Amino acid sequence: MLDAGLKAQLKGYLENLRTPIELIAHTDDGAKSRELVDLLEDIVAASDKVSLTMYQGSEGARVPSFDIVRPGSDIGVTFAGLPMGHEFTSLVLALLQVGGHPPRVEPEVIEQVKALEIEGELRFETYFSLSCQNCPDVVQALNLMSVLNPKIKHVAIDGALFKDEVEKRQVMAVPSVVLNGEVFAQGRMGVEEILAKIDTGAHQREAAKINAKSEFDVLVVGGGPAGASAAIYAARKGIRTGVVAERFGGQVLDTMGIENFISVSHTEGPKLVTALEQHVKDYEIDVMNLQKAVKLVPASAPGGLHEVQLEGGASVKARTVVLSTGARWRQMGVPGEAEYRNKGVAYCPHCDGPLFKGKRVSVIGGGNSGVEAAIDLAGLASHVTLLEFAAELRADAVLQRKLYSLPNVTVIVNAQTTEVKGDGSKVVGLSYKDRIHDVVHDIELEGIFVQIGLVPNTEWLKGAIDLSKHGEIEINARAETSIPGVFAAGDVTTVPYKQIVIAMGEGSKAALTAFDYLIRSTAPVDIAA
Repeated sequence: MLDAGLKAQLKGYLENLRTPIELIAHTDDGAKSRELVDLLEDIVAASDKVSLTMYQGSEGARVPSFDIVRPGSDIGVTFAGLPMGHEFTSLVLALLQVGGHPPRVEPEVIEQVKALEIEGELRFETYFSLSCQNCPDVVQALNLMSVLNPKIKHVAIDGALFKDEVEKRQVMAVPSVVLNGEVFAQGRMGVEEILAKIDTGAHQREAAKINAKSEFDVLVVGGGPAGASAAIYAARKGIRTGVVAERFGGQVLDTMGIENFISVSHTEGPKLVTALEQHVKDYEIDVMNLQKAVKLVPASAPGGLHEVQLEGGASVKARTVVLSTGARWRQMGVPGEAEYRNKGVAYCPHCDGPLFKGKRVSVIGGGNSGVEAAIDLAGLASHVTLLEFAAELRADAVLQRKLYSLPNVTVIVNAQTTEVKGDGSKVVGLSYKDRIHDVVHDIELEGIFVQIGLVPNTEWLKGAIDLSKHGEIEINARAETSIPGVFAAGDVTTVPYKQIVIAMGEGSKAALTAFDYLIRSTAPVDIAA
């Protein structure tokens, strides 16, 4: 199952096992079961601390599936399917953590998981796809929680392999999490985000902790490439630096392939975010993650403190602020879109594409992202219809040539999507207007992938700071906004070309300008030696 290189890596990882572990497999005579047996035998061969027990048939379990358990305890995790692709790392971490290897998680988070007061059990099931870059975070978080707290159980399920189950539960987006039989959440989450949903006292404790913090010299709002860059540049000046982020990593977490980050020929969004997070941790930066800013209260006088109020009731004060809240996927804003989001309306073809294998789908948008999505989906779906509002596609010529060469793709231009249609539980089609002849057409399909650009996250700033007609923060060449001492960087601003490398440069510029503002202000700056 594994090639020689992976076997060698696995052997090295499993040397970190502290206690024996047992693999308990449920298989049948199918091809996927045979692949699973090969995989598990490779794992057993990599360490004398791993044993394997095989059962033919289900005995109440999904087939093929396997448990990783610590003998003599109730610690264990379950995979239904083959955790390869993006989930191979989840498999390795599960082996190590069940085997006693300490996780790389903040000690206070570990203690919070262990201390959860749970009545009965929390039984989580996560549906993933092997091509989903967001799924491993959820799988790994819930696996870890099940290892730390015996009242938490978790099964990670390959949705593409258990199609009947996916259809029955109407899972149309991954990662999708079910708790005790009820939908719990969809989308990327880490341990802290899951804890925030199940630990009812977490919000109040975190708000109290944030309110007790003293003021910052520089407060960065947003944890994407611009925010991370601004925080690092500020901290390197030796001044007190804080970061408030609704989700550290931002939009980059949802980006699959990155091939234009100069000096790195190819990487993936989650991998880049991990590197950003580690770089931030190299400095004395106070990161307040999972905190959504809801209001900016500018200083009442020059040189005073600005206040950023947070959704949980806390607030943070700082002498300067760098706004880098980024952008999010633009929605169509048509009837049915919100109702059928994650029920056939999707925004990540890499994540959710495998759930639409053999089905009819549509892509909305003819830019690079839309055409790339259509090309990817054409390898899975029975047919792809790409709808573009303008008279011609806007994607690069090389992408258009590839798109038009595919036999199961239809391109319709001058098409305005007017409605998403469903049967109450899932998408069954869409309507679009031919903008030339003013005629409405219907398309029967099962999935709609929206790829029509970005919207800046500035709703919370309206009335407090100057915004462009597109809702972007207006800045000058020095990243200065209309408020003295408040700066902005990245996709949230009027700077053209929304690119990661540009956002990083803008973030560093904003931090340098903020530092310059501080040293020229009347109040002294406490710069560390």
